Amino acid sequence: MKYARYSTVIIGSGIAGLYAALKTEQQVNLADGLLLITKSKLGESNSRYAQGGMVGVMKENKKDSTQAHISDTIKAGAGLSEFNTVKFISENSDAVVKDLLKFGVEFDRDENGQFTYTLEAAHSVNRVLHAGGDATGRAIEQALCEQIKKNSNIDVYEKTIAVELLVSNDTCKGVIVFNEVTEEYETIYSSCIILATGGVGQLYKYTTNPSGATGDGLALAYNAGAVLQDMEFVQFHPTALAIDSGECRFLISEAVRGEGAKLVDADGKEFMHKYHPLKELAPRDVVTRANFNERNVYLNAACINKTLLAKRFPNISEKCAQHGIDISKDFIPVAPAAHYFMGGIKTNLHGETAVKGLFAIGEAASTGLHGGNRLASNSLLECVVCAYSVAQYLKSDELKAPKQIDEEIKSAIDKYSDESVFLVEIEVNKDELRELMWEHVGILRSEKSLLTAKEELERLRRGFPRSAKCLNRGEYEYKNMLETAGLIIDSALLRKESRGAHCRTDYPQTNEECIHSHTSLAPTWEREQFCASIASARNAGEG
Repeated sequence: MKYARYSTVIIGSGIAGLYAALKTEQQVNLADGLLLITKSKLGESNSRYAQGGMVGVMKENKKDSTQAHISDTIKAGAGLSEFNTVKFISENSDAVVKDLLKFGVEFDRDENGQFTYTLEAAHSVNRVLHAGGDATGRAIEQALCEQIKKNSNIDVYEKTIAVELLVSNDTCKGVIVFNEVTEEYETIYSSCIILATGGVGQLYKYTTNPSGATGDGLALAYNAGAVLQDMEFVQFHPTALAIDSGECRFLISEAVRGEGAKLVDADGKEFMHKYHPLKELAPRDVVTRANFNERNVYLNAACINKTLLAKRFPNISEKCAQHGIDISKDFIPVAPAAHYFMGGIKTNLHGETAVKGLFAIGEAASTGLHGGNRLASNSLLECVVCAYSVAQYLKSDELKAPKQIDEEIKSAIDKYSDESVFLVEIEVNKDELRELMWEHVGILRSEKSLLTAKEELERLRRGFPRSAKCLNRGEYEYKNMLETAGLIIDSALLRKESRGAHCRTDYPQTNEECIHSHTSLAPTWEREQFCASIASARNAGEG
């Protein structure tokens, strides 16, 4: 097996990972260098599919304020957003957006050179920045990728998946990775591992997420001893294009409704007034359940000025045209799909987890921002603010790769020298897993459906005889999917109420006694207690 040493290793190349790499290289003394690992090619991630935009609470936007954004976020979060977290991220928005400009990110502007803001659901004012019309995530990611490629101080491993974190005495000291091209393993020692591995959309039959969103970082962190929080909260986007093509369903951005598009039935009749006073701009969980209930649903964007429609949504216009839909006059068939994961690895605002030396940022982390129902376009903001924050925090540490390893780490490494003599057929099993998660752990849940899912999941686990070493990336992803699915099911069983995106038909009411009550899953009580101390510091305003 090959070996390497780095001061910092970042796993994941979405916007959180890219920006963290650039800011860490810029601000931290890296005696042993910095490594960015991606299991795809650089630039292929969930981030690039973010269309609508990124929240920007900008000082020049006189109609907005951090107080208004904090209020909107907490209201949308269904009682689970942490005030100090929301305040920190909102107050750092302006500075981080302007820092992104220095890395070549260009947000859309009007003829006077001023930022243009759009409105999305549950926002009280227009504050959502966008780029390339409706290709914000892609535009930000491309700009950051260009900076990474030009930076000689950042090494990049592509087509490489992290398979195990090396932990000894509750301290992360490195990671074992597998290169799917060379089929070689490598042990990388580091005193700082940052997980920026994204979400879990591919656990579901219908999703807007690309093939890589398989919950890898969540499984890695849990098996390393980290605490996972609020795993039951999977956000389903109400308007994915209801046409299957490839690995995921195409997202029809909420910004289309923000510009005035209406949800209608097959006869063209609007129906959202039956569900919420804000109609199409109600919180996402409300609109999702409405669309799920109505079944055959369409988005009517023909009421938007044709010129504006073409300018704001060129990507959506083109994709729909490929399927014979002219969005300026035709109804767009839409349906809910798994979109964003609001739970994750419990961290403070510096990205610290319950395992020393292990950090998490972006969608893989649970900072307390999103609560039970993420406010639209807060996700990209969280990615960049927390990436900036972890880099700032690491400035105070002397990051040097560990020089020695103990027997605990040696035994973990030795497992990967074992020979696996047969290949397991997993594609059919992956489809079964996605089906059971959609049917039983999806938009509507109950104890009966969750227990059925748990039973079926155990059957799939018994058919997959891999405890550590796998033969290829697909097997490792399936292993992570099984682990993460089980954690989501367990958390969903624990929360015996309906709150935000977690809707239980057997507990349809929200239990007010559970406000600010998070679910936690931890391998040991001691680590849960450690993470409670992080939460205490966060609530006290210590970050």
